[in-house]
This record gives sequence, C-alpha cells and structure tokens, in this order.
Amino acid sequence: MVDAAPVPGFDPDSYALRPPKSCLPVEDGDVIDLGDRTLTVLHLPGHSPGSIALFDPDEGALFSGDVVYDLREGEELLDAISGANVPDYVDSLTRLSELPISMVYPGHGEPFGRGRLLELIHGYVDSRTRPGTI
Repeated sequence: MVDAAPVPGFDPDSYALRPPKSCLPVEDGDVIDLGDRTLTVLHLPGHSPGSIALFDPDEGALFSGDVVYDLREGEELLDAISGANVPDYVDSLTRLSELPISMVYPGHGEPFGRGRLLELIHGYVDSRTRPGTI
C-alpha cells in the first residue's frame, strides 16, 4: 500500500506504532474538546457491544466507525457477527435517525449525506422489525 517513503532512509520493516501515553475510556455523552471542534461520544451497540460514534453537533458531522456505512448493492449492515445484537442495533440506528446529522464519515467507504443515512437506517430497521425477523 505504501508507494513512496515519507522521509529519505525510511525503513518500513522497522516502523512500529507507539502506544499512547495515556488512554481513558469514554462514555456515552462525553465531550471531546479538540480546540476548534467538540465531539460528543455516542455509545451505539448493535454492530458490536462497544461501538461508538463521534458527533459534531455544530457541523452535523457523524464519524460513525462501523455503526453505519454506505452499502453496495446486495450488501447489508453486519449484524450476524460475534458480539452483534439486532435489537440493540435497531435502537442505535433509530437514535441516529433522530439526530441532526448532515454528513456521515464512516470507518470505511465514502462519506454520505443525511438522505442516504436515513435510507440505510430505515432499510435496516424495517427489515429487522417485521414479525419473526429479530
């Protein structure tokens, strides 16, 4: 994946990520102040028990991780993986639908707007809340 060295003499085989000096757990509702932007932590279980997203209420931006992402034809949001819980996922996505989100920046894939977010949420929730589907 790397097609150019960031600095002369860079050796990718000797590169290692250093752990952070400190790391604290976050809780639903915590606010992370970045100076010019604040992000609110949203605990959104379902895809996985500890799923979170970060919401910038001033910009309407959601950094969704794997909670919600755009799908290609034939794909579905993953809820049949270890730790997933469909009723929690329905609740989490419903919660997102009620926030003033204007743009979603997922953990993978391209960003998308509110219209597509609601389309994905309603498609998932409708498919999982019909009798006999949960």
